[in-house]
Amino acid sequence: MVSVGPRFFALLVVSVFLFYLTVIHYENRLASLQSRLAYVERHMSSPPESFPRDETIVIYNRVPKTGSTTFMGIAYDLCVRHNYNVIHLNTSKNAHVMSFVDQVEFAKNITSWKSRLPALYHGHIAFIDFATLGLSQRPVYINLVRRPLDRLVSHYYFLRYGDDFRPHLVRNRAGNTETFDDCVKLKHSDCNPHLMWMQVPFFCGMMAFCWEPGSREALEHAKYNLAHHYLLVGTTERLEDFVALLEAIMPDMFAGAGRSMERVGKSHLRRTQKKKELPTGTKQIIRQSEVWQVENEFYEFVQEQFNFVKHKTMTSVGGKLTPLQRGYHYEKLRPK
Repeated sequence: MVSVGPRFFALLVVSVFLFYLTVIHYENRLASLQSRLAYVERHMSSPPESFPRDETIVIYNRVPKTGSTTFMGIAYDLCVRHNYNVIHLNTSKNAHVMSFVDQVEFAKNITSWKSRLPALYHGHIAFIDFATLGLSQRPVYINLVRRPLDRLVSHYYFLRYGDDFRPHLVRNRAGNTETFDDCVKLKHSDCNPHLMWMQVPFFCGMMAFCWEPGSREALEHAKYNLAHHYLLVGTTERLEDFVALLEAIMPDMFAGAGRSMERVGKSHLRRTQKKKELPTGTKQIIRQSEVWQVENEFYEFVQEQFNFVKHKTMTSVGGKLTPLQRGYHYEKLRPK
């Protein structure tokens, strides 16, 4: 039997101890790696249904005679490619105001109809404030407005002659050949400035004061809603710029909208037939009305806001609007 000296024994004990520490060190590293791997698997390799779905809801409460048919042609052209739903809201007798019960039901329906999200809803209805209905999910609003007098004149002749979208459909003023100019001179009801009261109430909402022609309270509420609830509001006269901005702001829905507009046609799909240019005197008569003044103030407000958004979002390259380069970045991320 070989005798083991104290020195050798001490060396053996130290070696075993160091080996033990090495094993513990690598076990700890292995446990740490396994923990990190499990975290990555939980957060990066989960089944698809665990990822949040795109539940975007866009509402286009389209004002009549503002070029909305052209824009919706673009939306229908893009919805299949970008995998979202376009749904038309049809109200009884084309009412612009819904009962409170219908508002609540509509709001609950579109926020809980998960199989139809993301979605773009459109219809000739006034603004609905989802916050007042107690719902946490709120839609994105977009819209277009038009010069008030131009919109009224277009609607006047549309009721008499229709448009080239459905040229054979007989409108309810068919056969009445009175010009808008003559209507103003004779003070007939079809050209009453009160009929211009449409764009302000559409943005103001479904409260009673919103529909009082010329209401300054309605104007201020419409401005407030535009500033706080609408992603983008453009104008009929600058429809191409509106489409370009939407394409930059919401590419998930509107990428390719500019090319789609070229396919659909840059001119409106619905052109009112036999519109006649108004004499300066007739324009001056209309512009003296309080309704025109309030509606025009709102139109100018929209123009100012739209110009601001465009200036901060787009630049012109070769005569074509292009999104500006990203103006922010992240830094000093902690912990690393």
